[in-house]
Amino acid sequence: MSLVLLLLAALTSVGAAAPELDLLYPELELSRTIYVTEDGPRLSVAAEQLTVASRRGGNATLPCRIQMDQSLTPSRKMRIKWTKMTSDYLKEVDVFVAMGDHKRSYGSFHGRVHLRGSSPLDASLVITEITLEDYGRYKCEVIDGLEDGTVVVSLDLEGVVFPYSPRLGRYNLNFYEAERACRAQDAVVASFEQLHRAWRGKLDWCNAGWLSDGSVQYPITAPREPCGGKNTLPGVRNYGLRDKDKNRYDVFCFTAHYKGRFYYLIHPSKLTYDEAVAACQQDGAQIAKVGQMFAAWKLLGYDRCDAGWLADGSVRYPVSRPRRRCSPTEAAVRFAGFPDKKHKLYGVYCFKGQN
Repeated sequence: MSLVLLLLAALTSVGAAAPELDLLYPELELSRTIYVTEDGPRLSVAAEQLTVASRRGGNATLPCRIQMDQSLTPSRKMRIKWTKMTSDYLKEVDVFVAMGDHKRSYGSFHGRVHLRGSSPLDASLVITEITLEDYGRYKCEVIDGLEDGTVVVSLDLEGVVFPYSPRLGRYNLNFYEAERACRAQDAVVASFEQLHRAWRGKLDWCNAGWLSDGSVQYPITAPREPCGGKNTLPGVRNYGLRDKDKNRYDVFCFTAHYKGRFYYLIHPSKLTYDEAVAACQQDGAQIAKVGQMFAAWKLLGYDRCDAGWLADGSVRYPVSRPRRRCSPTEAAVRFAGFPDKKHKLYGVYCFKGQN
């Protein structure tokens, strides 16, 4: 039924009922009000892609295109605001605000963000020198008088998720200690989306670990009795949200491409931990971190069968080509534990940063 017919039907109905109302309530003055809604908002925003992929140290443009009714033109008081949602989606962190000639960037984004501004209706945000913390969802909000619109765009990073526990052993980190532990290894606490993607890439780990939203989960590709039961389906097991201060677990960290060189230091003898630290320094480098080894292994295909010291006091080695006596069944970063730092049993992996 067309809008005109609907209106006529409504008016006919009101007119037919009026005599009865007049008889029942003679003191009542009838009024007829017709409500007509517009076809839609006169201002909206859209993004040609809702996910943008980049890498650490690179640049990215988060699209946001303003769409306006032809009767409107952008005013000098139009306000463009970009915010970043926290990993639990409970808060928004200010990133960038622009209104006319006034522009401001906030916090860790200061000096690294600006509007692309290819046209008066282009509110796209350019982020430079991307960090691990930049990963996540961003909201573009445009306000012009009584008109407004929003769109959410995700920034994704190419990287690798790895489980981590400290020298103290399994289940010894509250959430805040887990954050510091990942940061110390050139990483951040992984998100659920990152862990889920790693699980789809065959990550299987039976120890539960913190994720960035405060939940505790772990990925299982080969169900077995100690890990939820052998009759369960593969998946990411979820313990739910936990008390960030009181509860203690391992953590899943996320790291990405780095600027620099990761390498095994050729040395005439095996080293203690302190000797390993000194040897890297003498080579103009620093002893490598766990995250740097995982990034080199996963993203660059680094392969070395020699066990070596890392900055946290652990001993590991990365194998991208499985072979006999060297991770024969799968590509992996092999973990030899946290040995006595005085043992002269291992080599060392170094990292030389690039400014």
